[in-house]
Amino acid sequence: MAHTGKRVRAGGRGGRGGRAGRRQGTVPAAHWREAAGTVAVVADEAGFALLRRRCPTLGFADHAGYLRATEALLRSLAGRHGHTSVALFDPAAFADYCEREGLAPDSPASRARYTAEVAARGATVPYAGQPMDRLLPELRAERHLRDTWELGGDLLAAAGGCADCGAPQARCAFRRAAGLLAEVLERVGPGSHHLVATSLPDTAPLAAALTVEIGAGSELRVAEPAALALCTVLAVCLATGDPGGLVLRSTPTGPGPQEVRGWSLRDRRARPLTASEVFAAYCTDGATGEPVPPEPGVSYLAAPELPPAECLRW
Repeated sequence: MAHTGKRVRAGGRGGRGGRAGRRQGTVPAAHWREAAGTVAVVADEAGFALLRRRCPTLGFADHAGYLRATEALLRSLAGRHGHTSVALFDPAAFADYCEREGLAPDSPASRARYTAEVAARGATVPYAGQPMDRLLPELRAERHLRDTWELGGDLLAAAGGCADCGAPQARCAFRRAAGLLAEVLERVGPGSHHLVATSLPDTAPLAAALTVEIGAGSELRVAEPAALALCTVLAVCLATGDPGGLVLRSTPTGPGPQEVRGWSLRDRRARPLTASEVFAAYCTDGATGEPVPPEPGVSYLAAPELPPAECLRW
């Protein structure tokens, strides 16, 4: 556990503290609410065990007790600070950071410096009193978004320029991906729509998920960070030609089954899957190749044809 934010001691009676406190002034309670704090938390037991081995003075015997103490710290900081954010503490990355910076791992100051570095990269979530069983999934999701953006951005930068318009693929392919997403959403009705995009580059698989709520008047409710991550994965497929896919699961507002459709992303194009292809993809065990029963209340449908994604030149 590590957190940033400086503690200011208000002066008391006698000695250096009292005299210094009278000279410098005490810190009003309202002023504490204008300070921000950040806490980094180890999310899993394996990571906590690794951190304990490298930091013997950490002071916690088990991960459950560590999480309880971290939650108590968050509540305390939230009551004192105006804003408290939470980040994931990665013990392996922390070890690399200490070696690179020449820091002692078993030091609160080192852990606080690492926390500040993680927070500066933006992979944090605000603490609003949510319990740990809600907070940790939020943190993992935020970290996944950041990792997707970073890896996807690197792949798009390495893809060079668009063969059709000459613009950087980071611009052209992303615009085409956003257009592809818009075309999909124009073909669905009111309800909740969950999309999953995957890309299979040589480096590491990329995946992103997005839930879109469409009202009766066609108004859209969508989380922008998740939409950006999904478009990043689609853009990688469109820019590099690496294989991938897009799956849409729709839950209508009225009675009726969930509907599943999909597209294969290959050679920079989106090919609609037939109903039998969607059924085979969902009803086959990916590890063994054996058939699995279809989900009850789910219809596997053919996907509509989508127009070619527009290049910047068009």
